[in-house]
Amino acid sequence: MAGSSLLLLIDDITTVLDDVAAMSKVAAKKTTGVLGDDLALNSQQVSGVRADRELPVVWAVAKGSFKNKLILVPSALTLSAFAPWSITPILMMGGAYLCYEGFEKIVHPFLHSKEEILHEAHILHEAIIHPEVDLVELEREKIKGAIRTDFVLSAEIIVIALGTVATQTLSSQAAVVSVIAVAMTVGVYGFVALIVKLDDIGLYLVQNAPLGRKGAFNRTLGKALLSFAPRLMKILTIVGTIAMFLVGGSILAHGIPMMHHVVEIAVKTSQSIPAIGGALGWFTPIAIDAIIGIVSGGIVMGAVAVVSKIVNVFKK
Repeated sequence: MAGSSLLLLIDDITTVLDDVAAMSKVAAKKTTGVLGDDLALNSQQVSGVRADRELPVVWAVAKGSFKNKLILVPSALTLSAFAPWSITPILMMGGAYLCYEGFEKIVHPFLHSKEEILHEAHILHEAIIHPEVDLVELEREKIKGAIRTDFVLSAEIIVIALGTVATQTLSSQAAVVSVIAVAMTVGVYGFVALIVKLDDIGLYLVQNAPLGRKGAFNRTLGKALLSFAPRLMKILTIVGTIAMFLVGGSILAHGIPMMHHVVEIAVKTSQSIPAIGGALGWFTPIAIDAIIGIVSGGIVMGAVAVVSKIVNVFKK
């Protein structure tokens, strides 16, 4: 009897694990888009630090990301169970923050004089060149910024994952969301670490290439990586900024029923156009999310500027 009960228990556990794995696969597919944005944003956020400090900075951000998940997963499960109405407003605040961050990056050159921007670049350049210069403060700011951005994107990922298992038991929801949270964090920051070290890998291949045909291949690959790495970081900087508008705009669009309805009508209308309907149907919601993100970012930035001025007046 005892042996039979143990086998039944093992069979039940296996069934549950199979169900969790299947649901996790579905949830992972639905969060892939946000995951790509998360990767681009965090790669861009942790760039620009000294080579020997890149991995420690990535690790610091990854630890912050895990802490974010420890807060977000139980919070999302609790809110989903007792106050599901509160999830959308919280997400919309996060979306507005992402739009603000993206808009600030675009207008930063226009808000500061050329001399100020050149001075900032000079300080960073000198700090990276001279090892005796302390970059702790710069790293702290980058880490804080990356962790704040990760918090918003992680919340989006977790809510999407939770939505795929909304009809399941609480234990299944907790298992699926936890699997997604851990897998996404390890995957994103593993790739981020690889991206920021591409140039070092290329340099190692060039400097340690053996003689002969294999050495020639290593040197060619190393030079290619050295040439590709800075270009990739520039691309990720652009992609990361665009991602802020797309993710933030999408969150805001889905949170406002009227706007969501407008997007649906626009997609259906564009899909009905002969020949190019399929492509337009795919592109339309992306374009609308981008427009909403840019406009919202400008509005939030304007509001922040007004509030800052009011606060400064009262301080005086």
